[in-house]
Amino acid sequence: MGLTLCCDRTAGRIWVPIRRGVCWGFILFNLCDMSNIKSGGDSWFLTDCPRDAIQGMSPFIPTDQKVAYLSALMEVGFDVLDAGSFVSPKAVPQMADSAQVLERLPETGTEVLAIVANERGAQDALSHGRPDMIGFPFGISETFQQRNTGGGIDEGWRRLDAIQNAAAASNKGVVVYLSMGFGNPYGDPWSPELAGDWALRLHEELGVTHLALSDTVGQANEGIIEAVCTQVISASPGLTVGVHLHGRRESAAPFMEAAWRGGCRRFDGALGGLGGCPMAKDELVGNLPTEVLMEAPTVWGGAKRNWNQEALAKAQSLLAQLK
Repeated sequence: MGLTLCCDRTAGRIWVPIRRGVCWGFILFNLCDMSNIKSGGDSWFLTDCPRDAIQGMSPFIPTDQKVAYLSALMEVGFDVLDAGSFVSPKAVPQMADSAQVLERLPETGTEVLAIVANERGAQDALSHGRPDMIGFPFGISETFQQRNTGGGIDEGWRRLDAIQNAAAASNKGVVVYLSMGFGNPYGDPWSPELAGDWALRLHEELGVTHLALSDTVGQANEGIIEAVCTQVISASPGLTVGVHLHGRRESAAPFMEAAWRGGCRRFDGALGGLGGCPMAKDELVGNLPTEVLMEAPTVWGGAKRNWNQEALAKAQSLLAQLK
């Protein structure tokens, strides 16, 4: 099997397209210069998610303000920035200007991710060109998948198959968010073993290489987080696994540590702990605060990261103006 190396030295990544049966996937080799990581601990990776933080805000935030805020975040040193979405503006009005925002972001060592919900959104994102990778929410709860994307699990599988192939043709990566990965409030079947089974199927049958286990409604606890991470990572050792968790600020470090114990080294957060959990009907439950996640791993053996504190302070100031 031939491999084609597509090197992006700015982002510090090399994407290797591979073929699994009739589907394409990507292996993400982290060959970046580790200039913002000190030796003396395990490497780990952090995504900040301003898209998730602000998508539910109203009124509409002017494009210039979004660009200023996200541009500051691009300088902090995060591995990935979840910066926008290519979805219906009727469904998510706040993201209607994602194309304009993304085209104005600076080129840094931080990769840009955009969320899509179907093939049309994927084509828009790929045609735009700025996203380094696209994210797709695949729910393992039939009820949630219907509510979130307008199609059930079978339809989500079909869409993801098409998106994987389109992304491969454009030399872009795909991050699949395993929505309701830690349980659901609808009574739909769920267990850590079921989450592991879905992860394995996505990896083996669709060529998915990067999975983000998502606690969509903020109901996970430390035991569940560790159990699911352990199950998924042990069942699919060739899969890159991260977590996208929701919870109150005081839960951020314990939740992150639980995922760490389960073998996870990739984490999502949002500055200020904003956004997330629109279906939880609890305004106190949002994304895990990025500023907590930035330092927590050093306590349990993670490498210390050298963040750009000036850019972080600027981003926090700009965020305060958005609220």
